Amino acid sequence: MAQARKVIITCAVTGSIHTPTMSEYLPITPDEIAKESIAAWEAGASIIHLHARDPKDGRPTPDPKVFMEFLPRIKQNTDAVINITTGGGHGMTLEQRLAAPLQASPEMTSLNMGSMNFGLYPMLDRYKTFKYEWEQKHLENSRDFIFRNTFKDIEYVLKELGEGHGTRFEFECYDVGHLYTLAHFLDRKLVKPPLFVQTIFGILGGIGADPENLMHMRRIADKLFGEDYQWSVLAAGRHQMPFVSMAALNGGNVRVGLEDSLYLGKGQMAKSNADQVRKIRHIIETLSMEVATAAEARQILKLKGGDKVTF
Repeated sequence: MAQARKVIITCAVTGSIHTPTMSEYLPITPDEIAKESIAAWEAGASIIHLHARDPKDGRPTPDPKVFMEFLPRIKQNTDAVINITTGGGHGMTLEQRLAAPLQASPEMTSLNMGSMNFGLYPMLDRYKTFKYEWEQKHLENSRDFIFRNTFKDIEYVLKELGEGHGTRFEFECYDVGHLYTLAHFLDRKLVKPPLFVQTIFGILGGIGADPENLMHMRRIADKLFGEDYQWSVLAAGRHQMPFVSMAALNGGNVRVGLEDSLYLGKGQMAKSNADQVRKIRHIIETLSMEVATAAEARQILKLKGGDKVTF
């Protein structure tokens, strides 16, 4: 009998897109981020993807000191693969975005595969007032903002984190061109298989959340990377669960978490990241697939190991 395929669940715990007004359940403080991460791992997530927020008002922060308030705690209480953002938040410089990962030397970080418009401003229409003054500006500024990830920027991250720290990457691909950019770096041998390719749907400025696009991105990735990659999918907002379920059915891995969607189902707020992990785990197991443990995820993605980080 053929062995069941192992599906890697990534949980993106807080991100830098949503603001405190949008959900009372969004983790803000280091204590909340640590607790949510541990609970997500207990629910079945093998990779925990992390941003930091200013504990005073929830705004995204690149400050390594804030990261260091929750990273060791997660490591001590789980065997999860800890994956730190290099995307940071709107308006951060590349130097700021890399400050925490370079200090922490994690097993994985995210790495965006191209510069793009990244529109959050439509969310302004949903709220009459905001809890903190920064939130409205944060959303409005995305109307005239380019999320910068030039070839030079990408090369720098690959050299400093990849070569310098043995860190591997969650390659975030928001459009078809990003897959070709990743193929360019593979051709130049600046990245090494197995690639962990996270295809992202439903961000304004990236590829839309249409089922045809999901299959198109898969076909192009197959064409470019063949057996050299692991495919994963995330989708924004209400598209989250349908798209990650489609990914699992079509041989992919999945990403959930309050960074990507604040909801568990139609009109139902997710009260925790673990709620979303439990839901997708139930779907995966109902489809007769198995969820990968953190140890299995490390083996599948050829990671350096949790004992080789500096936190």
